[in-house]
Amino acid sequence: MSKITATGYKRRHGDRADGRYLRGLDPYHKMMAYIMPTRNDAQNLFTDTIQTDKVDAYLRKKRLEDGINTASFLHFVTAAYVRTCSQFPEINRFIAGQRVYARYYPELVMSIKLKMEATAPETSIKVPFDVKDTFEQVVEKMQKQVDAARSGATATDNIADTLMKLPRLLLKFTVWLLRTLDYFGKIPRVVLEASPFHGSVIITDLGSMGIPPIHHHIYNFGTLPIFVGLGAKRKTYELQEDGSIVKKKMFDLLVVSDERITDGFYFAHAFKYLKYLFKNPELLDAPPEKVVEDVK
Repeated sequence: MSKITATGYKRRHGDRADGRYLRGLDPYHKMMAYIMPTRNDAQNLFTDTIQTDKVDAYLRKKRLEDGINTASFLHFVTAAYVRTCSQFPEINRFIAGQRVYARYYPELVMSIKLKMEATAPETSIKVPFDVKDTFEQVVEKMQKQVDAARSGATATDNIADTLMKLPRLLLKFTVWLLRTLDYFGKIPRVVLEASPFHGSVIITDLGSMGIPPIHHHIYNFGTLPIFVGLGAKRKTYELQEDGSIVKKKMFDLLVVSDERITDGFYFAHAFKYLKYLFKNPELLDAPPEKVVEDVK
């Protein structure tokens, strides 16, 4: 029996609990998942440097005038990604079982420290978003998940704890079984909701520790197609045409992506839009005027 998803789409045979099977893709696009069967085969590495002056001013206003005390650079990057998904939904696709799926909604995966101490335990949180979310809504949803994780064990922790109590050979078989179920789109929903390997994007903020970002591999297990690394902000000095020198604040953005979800031309336009939001951060104060659907 088909089900109505959060986006209003009525599920059909072949769809998964976390995404809609894209039946109308061209044969060449469909074949890529067979030529490159794993994400490691298909991962592309991308690096860019983005100016942060307007975002920094925007965040100061949010904290001082609008009372959003927790507003951070990570929140802005996440909100910009969610907004980009509303206009370029193909970046929110994923590959499973050699098929291309459109995820029903953007979902952030992020590792957090339970305390800001080097020896403190780490856990993962998953934050689902609506593509119409504003910056304030993104901050609220992320903070809610962080607070919940720091106040008690997460579903991810509980499942990991249960699995690690199994004998090694049984655990190995269980992981194989989960891979097989995932291939056919039959993995239990409780696992999907808890798994840090199933989602839209992982963002790691190394800038909070004052160090540069890294190109982090994407996992073959699960469905995550994009890994984003943020680095510490740094100052640069640029020579202008009139001979003057201007100081600018920049940050490095490193992305590892699964090239099978869409083509490079589409990725490029999506990233240009993301950079446009860094120059016009106030656009995130209101929902998008229109939402583009991934209808293939």
